Amino acid sequence: MSDNHAAHLYGTGFEPSESWKNAVKVLQDAAPVTVPEGASAMTIKVEWEPGEPGTPPHRHFGPSFGYVIEGAIRFELEGEPERVVEAGGTFWEPGGDVIHYQDGNALSDARTRFVVVMLCAPGKPMLQVVSKEELEQRAHLRAPRPTG
Repeated sequence: MSDNHAAHLYGTGFEPSESWKNAVKVLQDAAPVTVPEGASAMTIKVEWEPGEPGTPPHRHFGPSFGYVIEGAIRFELEGEPERVVEAGGTFWEPGGDVIHYQDGNALSDARTRFVVVMLCAPGKPMLQVVSKEELEQRAHLRAPRPTG
């Protein structure tokens, strides 16, 4: 940027900082996502009280990307083992037919907060709770549960 452009944009005496180059840290890098025309996106913040089990088993009709701000969530997608994502950690799910089993607070003594960006196929709800009948029919697709 020329000095004239910088002065016009920022005023006189401005010397751009180079710190912006170090201000960004990649937290998650997921496979490319195709977003159909007419899709929608939503960013939500979720706050679970200590021990809150979270949303019942559900699915999203598009990919979701999350970041844990505080605490820890118990995260489980169909076909993957349950895991705990702690503050500063990320998670994502592909959406579509995959069941999201758990997103509850993994802590019994502290609140958990996380942010999720969800993309949604046109004409579909952002979240659909899965019926007990479907959970039973798809039980063979769930990863083995932790013991102990």
